[in-house]
Amino acid sequence: MKEIKQIESFKADHDKIVPGMYISRVDGDLITYDMRTRKPNGGEYMDNITMHTVEHMFATYVRSSDIGEKIIYFGPMGCQTGFYLIVKDTEPVIVLDVVKKTLKQIINHKGEVFGASQKECGNYKNLALAPCVEECKKYLEVLNSREVDFKYE
Repeated sequence: MKEIKQIESFKADHDKIVPGMYISRVDGDLITYDMRTRKPNGGEYMDNITMHTVEHMFATYVRSSDIGEKIIYFGPMGCQTGFYLIVKDTEPVIVLDVVKKTLKQIINHKGEVFGASQKECGNYKNLALAPCVEECKKYLEVLNSREVDFKYE
């Protein structure tokens, strides 16, 4: 039987992680960012409608940014405490700047949620802009409140 390996994200000590932005792994020219909006196991988790809407809004705006062609993936963590962002060949300080700009775009968004139709989304009724905007405001405050060094410790 083949050995089962521990995945990288399970190696981080979740008792020490606080809200912020971290590099969780590097694979050649791909960097995976842990965009942690909540303390793991802290008792506060994102509800599905908030996670789903942030996913739609952030993914759309970030793929339309200056580094849009370098975005490989953006999506929620199953533990409901943040998101993963995978970016190709881009310096972390540039990614952080784009993340902040993207959050501001979501906060200032007027109109419908991107991809909020039955044709575009498999659970299109599970989207709401207001909780998404509140989530992005809180996360932007976290990123602006301290220097981001991209390390868990």
